[in-house]
Amino acid sequence: MTRFVSHAALLLGCSLLATAAAKPIVVGSKLDPEAQILGQMIVLTLKNAGLDVTDKTNLGDTGVNRKAILAGEIDVYPEYTGNAVYLFPQAKITAKQAGNPGTIYGLARQLDSKNGVTWLRPAQVNNTWVIAVPQALAQSAKLSSVADLAKYLGGGGKFKIAGSPEFFNRPDTMPAFESAYGFKLKADQKLVLAGATPPQTQQAAAGGVNGVNAAMAYGTDGTLSALKMVALKDPKGAQAVYQPAPIIRTATLKAAPQIESLLNKTFATLTQATLQGLNAKVALEGRTAQDVAREYLRGKGLIK
Repeated sequence: MTRFVSHAALLLGCSLLATAAAKPIVVGSKLDPEAQILGQMIVLTLKNAGLDVTDKTNLGDTGVNRKAILAGEIDVYPEYTGNAVYLFPQAKITAKQAGNPGTIYGLARQLDSKNGVTWLRPAQVNNTWVIAVPQALAQSAKLSSVADLAKYLGGGGKFKIAGSPEFFNRPDTMPAFESAYGFKLKADQKLVLAGATPPQTQQAAAGGVNGVNAAMAYGTDGTLSALKMVALKDPKGAQAVYQPAPIIRTATLKAAPQIESLLNKTFATLTQATLQGLNAKVALEGRTAQDVAREYLRGKGLIK
């Protein structure tokens, strides 16, 4: 076997490497305010480091982003560790595993490595699915947990919840609450809103739109206190721990390995209270996710 490479071949190889390196890093995200904020944090962090970035945040729901990253249409987006239950049904992840932050992250990282996707370090917050009700209903019906809600429903209490198709149809969301607490909602107890975000569902519940008095929500929503909504506790742990983490195509990470330390540093600064506050700036103050993310990152000295 020859050990010599022609000058032309070397030039061709260098040209191909330059083309690969010049390919923009495409960033996606889901539709809700938090996902867009996290997506913009990724965009701005990478741009600040001098990387070429294409912004495709606000791309779609979990399924849309998932298909896009597996197809190589996007390179990185913020995902949640708890979604491993939904993304890898063949793994049959138990409630105990899903409820342990370290375990569910380890499983997500391990299972996705086979798909050419790397999970970077998650933020130490829990944006799990919750059922939220107006304070007035929580007080009058003595609702503080989903267990209380199950008793309320069993006694014929009036109930109608607004949520997205994903919230009602995924086995690890509303069906998981129903299974764990022993109730089953009827069709007329659900208001299914295509593409709905938690701020929209909570506004519907707070305003009693179409008889709605409950809402799909996330644990880090900034709208909960502002709209006087109560997030019902989940004592049986029906929901997994949902820590946000950047997930990236392994090939992209190999081409630009500095991305790992950059995004790990950014996500390490986030806390539950911080994320609620950032979410509120988008959902309640009407600011853009990019403005909120930029202000935060600059304040932390993470970007110029």
